[in-house]
Amino acid sequence: MKFNPGLIALVAIAATGGYLGFKEFTDADKAPDRASPVTEVAWIAAAPGRVEPKSGEIRIGTGILGRVTKVHVAVDDQVEEGELLVQLDDAEARARLTSAETQAEALREEREKAFASGREDVRKAEDAIYSAERAVTGARIELDGALIAKRTAGGSDQAVTEARKRLTEANERLERERLAFIRAQSKANLPAPSSAESAVSAARTEVRMAEALLDKTRIRAPQTGTALQVNAKVGEIVAPSPDAPLVVMGDMSSIRVKAEVDEGDISKITVGQKVFVRSLSFPGKEFEGTVASLAPTLAQPRIGPRGPKRANDVEVREVTLDMDGASPLLPGMRVDAFFRK
Repeated sequence: MKFNPGLIALVAIAATGGYLGFKEFTDADKAPDRASPVTEVAWIAAAPGRVEPKSGEIRIGTGILGRVTKVHVAVDDQVEEGELLVQLDDAEARARLTSAETQAEALREEREKAFASGREDVRKAEDAIYSAERAVTGARIELDGALIAKRTAGGSDQAVTEARKRLTEANERLERERLAFIRAQSKANLPAPSSAESAVSAARTEVRMAEALLDKTRIRAPQTGTALQVNAKVGEIVAPSPDAPLVVMGDMSSIRVKAEVDEGDISKITVGQKVFVRSLSFPGKEFEGTVASLAPTLAQPRIGPRGPKRANDVEVREVTLDMDGASPLLPGMRVDAFFRK
């Protein structure tokens, strides 16, 4: 049998190539994997959050049903503590106060003709308290006027400072008179009040109630800050409602973020820990901050992840973040907080 030399050579070449290819494949399979470079993550937990003023958003409403007659501030106005923001119709409250004061004065004159002996110190203390209360009311109304004049009619800072001083002094005087009244009433063997004295006390209580009603028609700023929303409109009827504030304000000297950390990440978060915040409004930018406080309990999420809520959302711990320096972030913005290692 004759063999074709060319065919034999071709088969040998093919066998050699197959062997070499198989060896290369098996050697490559046995070779150690080459690890691809891993980028180290700079954070250990992430949570959704919302930006708010340093003081939080202060929602200011009304305590009574009434009609708005004046709105003294606009959005982005700087307001001082105690400044009048909104006024309601006070005609009825003023009438009640005038009537109550007139009645109280008439009864006081009757009391002077027939008061129980042995109660002179109590009577003087009651009169001093009533006088001090009138002084506080007058000083508060004076401060209202000074702050409004400063905002609208070129009033001076000096006038506001003096009005604040008078209000402080009036409040201090009232506290002193109340202490003196307590001491007078604590004396042993004090006679019971006469009917005339009781009538005066009841009439002055009516004055205080009328005064409190009048004060509720004046909605003031609880602290210095910025008016973020002004929802009150002249002429509309307003009622007490936590969901319908007349004014929303806050201290914008700095901002903070309220983040909601999932229950599984709670152990990773500590006060003083560094964080950075990202916002869709400022792509590619990170804003540094620090964990300021941790809520003492867990609660249902109020912010939650972006997208529809899930029925099995876990409970979260609210974490307050103080942001460093000036920031373009605005109250109400949704952000994502990343807690550094």
